[in-house]
Amino acid sequence: RGNKYICPFCGYSSSDLRPVGQDAPVYKEKRIIPPGRRRGGCYKCGSIDRERLIYLFLKEKLGIFNGEKNVRILHVAPEKNISEIMRKSGFKEYICGDLFAEGYTYPDYVRNMNVLNIPFSENSFDLVICNHVFEHIPNDTDAMKEVFRVLKPGGKAMMQVPISLILKETFEDHSIVSPEERIKHYGHFDHVRIYGQDYPDRLKSAGFLVNQFNISSEFIQYGIIPEEEVYLGIKPV
Repeated sequence: RGNKYICPFCGYSSSDLRPVGQDAPVYKEKRIIPPGRRRGGCYKCGSIDRERLIYLFLKEKLGIFNGEKNVRILHVAPEKNISEIMRKSGFKEYICGDLFAEGYTYPDYVRNMNVLNIPFSENSFDLVICNHVFEHIPNDTDAMKEVFRVLKPGGKAMMQVPISLILKETFEDHSIVSPEERIKHYGHFDHVRIYGQDYPDRLKSAGFLVNQFNISSEFIQYGIIPEEEVYLGIKPV
């Protein structure tokens, strides 16, 4: 216990954070954010730094919990703590989807959904939350275009991915297919690339206007990663 950090989900105060993430040399070599093994977890509820960043941005910067509730929201690969709050917040429609994988279990409120083929018509949602998904998808720009398609004009999409602070261009090699080689080159067995500083350009190519934020200095007591930027895509009106 302590008072250096406080969890925005459960309110637990602590002097440090528990270890989270995977360890692989490429995280340090390429200065990937979020980094690999690090202290970023809440000891009480288990929330991690990247999840807290997403929640704080939605709450404090987009104001979704205190604003208009007559909105439709799609949450792809929903983070547990965030989705629990979202489900109780009285939005007109809050839909969770994930691509079900063998060996995993999913809450009853999560639908089996492929982000490459979202089963809704265009201009359906005011907000799409799709974080740490694109790095798993070989044809990621198709997924970005699908998120863009289902957004309403003026709608927003929060789309976080692991990003190297030193790579100017995204690194991907489709000949790298084994779990061992993917860990070596990307840091995780089912990642298919390391995004570089050109990530906003990839979002723009899908049609988005892209805004980039760093809110860490405002919320450092919540144990978020200082170097992590927030990427918000907007569908033009």
